[in-house]
Amino acid sequence: MTTTRTSARPFGRTLCAMITPFTEEGALDLDGARKLAAWLVAEGCDGLVLSSTTGEAPTTTGAEKAELIAAVREAVGDRVPLVAGVGTADTRHTVELARAAQKAGADGVLVVTPYYSRPPQEAVEAHFRAVADASGLPVMLYDIPGRTGTRIEPETIIRLAAHPRIVAVKDCSYDFLGTQKVLAHTDLAYYAGCDEHVLALYAVGAAGCVSTVANAAPGRIAAILDAFDAGETGRATELQLRATPLTEAMMGAGLPGTVTAKALLTRLGLPAGPVRAPLLPAGREATDALLARYEQLVAA
Repeated sequence: MTTTRTSARPFGRTLCAMITPFTEEGALDLDGARKLAAWLVAEGCDGLVLSSTTGEAPTTTGAEKAELIAAVREAVGDRVPLVAGVGTADTRHTVELARAAQKAGADGVLVVTPYYSRPPQEAVEAHFRAVADASGLPVMLYDIPGRTGTRIEPETIIRLAAHPRIVAVKDCSYDFLGTQKVLAHTDLAYYAGCDEHVLALYAVGAAGCVSTVANAAPGRIAAILDAFDAGETGRATELQLRATPLTEAMMGAGLPGTVTAKALLTRLGLPAGPVRAPLLPAGREATDALLARYEQLVAA
């Protein structure tokens, strides 16, 4: 196992779970996606995750997902890795999306635990192996039991780590002990998928983060990890705590991160557009609160 875990960053360090911009009519806004991706990279993101939870993967088609990858690749070139969300409740469909993502130009795939059917761990493991075997792209497992209803148990992740193309985990498990167990027994690159855990996971050996808050404040999220890398742990803590009010407003105020991110980006004049049903847009009061927390952060 490597002695400096953070040296293994297969998809970068500060990744943004990028929203998927739509036009006011609800169509895919590829020009907006190009502009937003270029801005995120210029502001400090060294990796982008497309079609994740924040990217409204459940309500975009396979064709739209492929078009989005191609458009963002055109905008950012080879400067940063692109990880494409391909997870569904259907193994065959997930395999199809993984192959399409490779063809469209992705550097890796994000694969969520199959949801709704709540498969047992043996079936969960078989699902991930099938997807990893189906394309030549490296795989980031996505452990988010609060949404899928099924955990990827630490023992399952440890077994999956032996697969040559399963290289990373986006961790939204809220099981800090389980995460440390996997870190202690594998070389998997862990990415904090919850913004309140960015520094905490990094401090115990994570490779970085996949941040929703980075849609609006990419430089502020990158700065937390920059400070830690420079040995300024007190400064890193200060920066994490400064971002907490915005993190709470975006992720802990009762609205999905997709909704809050798009509301804030629209106020900031960045490409976003509406959310797709069944999601509803943030109201005026919630959007005002988001903007106030954002302004508080950038003024600090």
